[in-house]
Amino acid sequence: MSKQVVLITGASSGIGKSIGEYLHQKNYKVYGTSRNPKQKELNGIHFVALDVTSTSTISSAVAEVLQQEGKIDFLINNAGMGITGPIEETPDEEIKKVFDTNYFGVIKVIKAVLPSMRAQKSGFVINITSIAGYMGLPYRGIYSATKGALELTTEAFRMELKEFGIKMTNIAPGDFATNIAAGRYHAPVKEDSPYKKNYGNTLKLMDKHVSGGEDPIVMAKKVHEVMQEKNPTIHYKVGEWLQKASIALKHILPDKMYEKMLMKHYKL
Repeated sequence: MSKQVVLITGASSGIGKSIGEYLHQKNYKVYGTSRNPKQKELNGIHFVALDVTSTSTISSAVAEVLQQEGKIDFLINNAGMGITGPIEETPDEEIKKVFDTNYFGVIKVIKAVLPSMRAQKSGFVINITSIAGYMGLPYRGIYSATKGALELTTEAFRMELKEFGIKMTNIAPGDFATNIAAGRYHAPVKEDSPYKKNYGNTLKLMDKHVSGGEDPIVMAKKVHEVMQEKNPTIHYKVGEWLQKASIALKHILPDKMYEKMLMKHYKL
């Protein structure tokens, strides 16, 4: 019996790397993408060049995997970037760049893979979102918006794909110990900014959360668990109890009370 084939975007580091290496250990054929792969294979991950903002590289990467394997059983959309800053002071081009990566790029990759999945009458698309996508977080509002948009789009996509035997779900991680903080765009803390104090303090708190986050292997194991589901649910959350509880509280508490709770958490 041939191995099931997995394509993971953003597999050169962090959560994507952990997922790829773990799935290789579980006997999947794993293809991982990065914009500029440094090697063709590492720790069981076969790398292909792909930039989620470039349609031509997406098409080439998907074609390469299909040529080698004849199928893609699982697509895991993990590639993404972070962004922080007061929305008023975040440059428009940076807002557009993060939407191009975290939202429009994901849609482009899905579109490229769907025809082959429809032809084989099976397939499973897993979108890695974020617990931040369930709420508008101060100084991380644009990031929250990109992940929240993907959560909602997946809800619609699932219903459109059911007749073709294709499954789709979201898995939303909380804070994990990865290099996302180093790679994200930070709007500078300006000396003359009215947001200087609160943004500066919130930025330190966010970096502390990431550096003290869980091991990405926890996320890898959850992804593998979800991959075994015959009838996956729409939303999964992975993170510390408090992070997951914050989503439940948003549905229970009055809006202004929830807002006050967030502001207290971020010391605003």
